[in-house]
Amino acid sequence: MAAGSVGAGLFLQSCKPESKKTIAEGTQPYTFDRTPAELEREQKLAGEKFFDDHELKTIGILSDIIIPKDETSGSATDAGVTDFIEFIAKDMPHYQTPLRGGLRWLDLQCMKRYAADFASCTSSQQLEMVDEIAFPEKAKPPMQQGVAFFNTMRDLTACGFFTSEIGIKDLGYAGNKPNQWDGVPQDVLDQYNLKYDDRTLEISVKFDA
Repeated sequence: MAAGSVGAGLFLQSCKPESKKTIAEGTQPYTFDRTPAELEREQKLAGEKFFDDHELKTIGILSDIIIPKDETSGSATDAGVTDFIEFIAKDMPHYQTPLRGGLRWLDLQCMKRYAADFASCTSSQQLEMVDEIAFPEKAKPPMQQGVAFFNTMRDLTACGFFTSEIGIKDLGYAGNKPNQWDGVPQDVLDQYNLKYDDRTLEISVKFDA
């Protein structure tokens, strides 16, 4: 299910030591550069809570269904996806109504089917309900609101997971690494009647002997 997700890029910048002193005590210190206005806004968001405990529990269950723990990696909740989605709902308020509305829709459907909210259902009941909304091309017309909600949940789960430390390790992303540049191929230099000067050869280019 996670394979079809479209991850969004995260908003990361770099850090000034003096900026850390302006973070409120008890909140997670940011290690990236922020303007004073950005720091003030992040402090404000860190002190707020949008989802209630029941909603956060449901988000955690759904995200772990989307990206479960396996032999090579932790689950979505292991990667902090629940906190990520809570942050996104505060940082991007246009997500608030679709997410909260979707969570309530899900609980209502489960109450009708199983006489219990989604988080209180058995694992098999939860998966049965998710199967109704996880595949848009197969979903029945009455399930379309659930399909839209689950698509959003899937995208946010993938975004949060694959921009976390656990998710990056799971991808095997190594980042930029220094390597040895062997210079422009000789036939290309010859084509344009160019050659390296001795200094460039000495400090920048290494040809195999």
